[in-house]
Amino acid sequence: MAVTDDRRGGDATEGPGREGFKGWLEGVRSTRTGRLTLKIVIGVVGAALVIGGLLLVPLPGPGWLIVFAGLAVLATEFAWAHRLLEFAKKTLSAWTDWLLRQGWPLRIVIGAVTMAAAAVIVWFMLRLSLGIDLIDKVRDFLT
Repeated sequence: MAVTDDRRGGDATEGPGREGFKGWLEGVRSTRTGRLTLKIVIGVVGAALVIGGLLLVPLPGPGWLIVFAGLAVLATEFAWAHRLLEFAKKTLSAWTDWLLRQGWPLRIVIGAVTMAAAAVIVWFMLRLSLGIDLIDKVRDFLT
């Protein structure tokens, strides 16, 4: 154990890295029960975020952002989640770089297809969940 200058007058044997939130996490991980409890809590919270985000993906909004946040939470305790998050970040970066290298006409087509897909999904979700047909509503409004 490294000896540090403890200016509070307490024990001077505590190492550097044991302060703040990271120090608290190290303290929790130092026991078998703490490690298991932390893994369970992180697993439940991360899985809830990923599942909730995946449910929101078809709808306009932050679905993918929530999925990435859930993976980031899971990556704090699970190596497979860390690898999946790194793969997803690389894939997203490659897609973004490819799209930025394309000309404006292709970007406009991709944007239009994305907007059309989002509109169809919203129409379909409203029709299934609330029984509202937006096409009929617009047709009634225009006539």
